[in-house]
Amino acid sequence: MAKVAFLGLGVMGYPMAGHLKAKGGHEVTVYNRTAAKAEKWAAQFGGKAAPTPKAAAQGQDFVFACVGNDNDLREVMLGKDGAFEGVAKGAILVDHTTASAEIARELFAEAKNRGFDFIDAPVSGGQAGAENGALTVMCGGEDAPFARAEKVIAAYAKACTLMGAPGSGQLAKMVNQICIAGLVVGLAEGLHFALRAGLDIEKLVATISKGAAQSWQMENRYKTMAAGKFDFGFAVDWMRKDLSICLAEARRNGANLPVTALVDQFYSEVQKMGGKRWDTSALIARLEK
Repeated sequence: MAKVAFLGLGVMGYPMAGHLKAKGGHEVTVYNRTAAKAEKWAAQFGGKAAPTPKAAAQGQDFVFACVGNDNDLREVMLGKDGAFEGVAKGAILVDHTTASAEIARELFAEAKNRGFDFIDAPVSGGQAGAENGALTVMCGGEDAPFARAEKVIAAYAKACTLMGAPGSGQLAKMVNQICIAGLVVGLAEGLHFALRAGLDIEKLVATISKGAAQSWQMENRYKTMAAGKFDFGFAVDWMRKDLSICLAEARRNGANLPVTALVDQFYSEVQKMGGKRWDTSALIARLEK
């Protein structure tokens, strides 16, 4: 058992913090910008709520975070009453936010200056993965802190891998999102074509999912996509945020991402259709309109 804090209780952080308490058996203190949500979590799981990131981080062995973007992360970590003001020397801060590799490296260096460790650790698996404790975690940092943190992360992860130096976790998450973008647009066009062709979708997917076209997206989203229902996971707004990070990094490293850039524009069309909070499979909606 460890003393841990969790900062950010959104659709991912709320159940992740819950697993740390219920499954991991850790002593958990939470912080959320909306204090009522932190109080609700504390009442549900039997942990504590803190009024600021600094207060939550004080005296903890591990501090976990899962917030929105680079700006949110910088505020929670380095802002007034930020977590970095409270983290003890020798502690480990694990950041599950999907953010830029640049800010991960920045926070790693600042943590080192203050005498504690920092791991960038974005996750894949969506809301369902968080609720089921079955996330995939991609980490960047150093071996020894990772070895300590991995045992605690296990409360909500089915896989946790150190990808390399600071920032490598974020870079791996970018690859994850690039691959998903291509898969979803292909699936959307395939199902759109099948519907227009009058094919039996159930028979079609039962057949092609046994071959090279098989994917998680196909097996888990084809029914809802064909039905025009898009309330099942990772939101379009969040995907556009992630793809903007991918495209910015590509401009820095010289990678050529024409399909990713195109899919990002397709998602902008979905947003204009009112689909900001629809899940990412909503790409089919722009074809069916």
